Amino acid sequence: MAEIKPTASVKATSVQPKKTSNAISWIAPTVCIVAGYCIWRFILGDPSGFKEPAGGGFWPHHKGPKDALHRIYEGGIIVPLLIGMLLMVIVFSIERYLTIRKALGSGSISDFIRKVQYHLANRNVDAALSECDKQKGSVGNVMKAGLRRYKEMINEGGLTTDQKVLAIQKEVEEATALELPMLQKNLVFLSTITSVGTLVALLGTVLGMIRSFAALGEEGGAGAASDLAVGISEALYNTALGIGTSAIALIMYNVFTTKIDSITYGIDESGFTLTQSFASLYK
Repeated sequence: MAEIKPTASVKATSVQPKKTSNAISWIAPTVCIVAGYCIWRFILGDPSGFKEPAGGGFWPHHKGPKDALHRIYEGGIIVPLLIGMLLMVIVFSIERYLTIRKALGSGSISDFIRKVQYHLANRNVDAALSECDKQKGSVGNVMKAGLRRYKEMINEGGLTTDQKVLAIQKEVEEATALELPMLQKNLVFLSTITSVGTLVALLGTVLGMIRSFAALGEEGGAGAASDLAVGISEALYNTALGIGTSAIALIMYNVFTTKIDSITYGIDESGFTLTQSFASLYK
């Protein structure tokens, strides 16, 4: 029987999963919807803003709003849902802004990569690692994980150059797989509100129109035309609020995806820099 020779093996990755909590993804929507109802019920539906206030309860039917702000209240029970969605856009926009700002790190990503390339060209891996500590962003984290394996592979004698390059590439890929989900998390709320906000607003408008025409049919006569006009204007508040919410959500979603794309490009360039540098310097 032929003797089987042991082959050198690559060490397991040094990248550790990040322990993070995503409680905001279920707490924030609930709080925002409740807050939306409170704003609609107690601010927009303040009895002092109506000529004919009704009694308390879940949905008091006040009549005769004194101004446009209180007229929004008569848009119906869909209005608190739309207000809650607007609050969700604000909350998740702030949350994503803080997260992505931290992921961008300090300074320019392109300048950071050029500094690392310079240090690697001079075979100074420790200086390149110190640049990663200064950058403190997602690109720096991925680059640091790759540089640690890069440094190990320099003194590794049991592997070929191609195997060493593959080991570095694998380390970068695993570090990237841990960084990118953190950047894209919770963006689904913004993308969903972009589509659903207008549909919910349209539902509120349709319900308002149904109530208006039903009242017209019951009262009849030319005098009911003014009531119909008021009902239509109140129903269109749903449309205006929904379109405005969807527009803000779409703008913020595009802003954040653009920032994430720039980080992703920097991460890809980092992996290319490490593999090409090692392949050329340590043949």
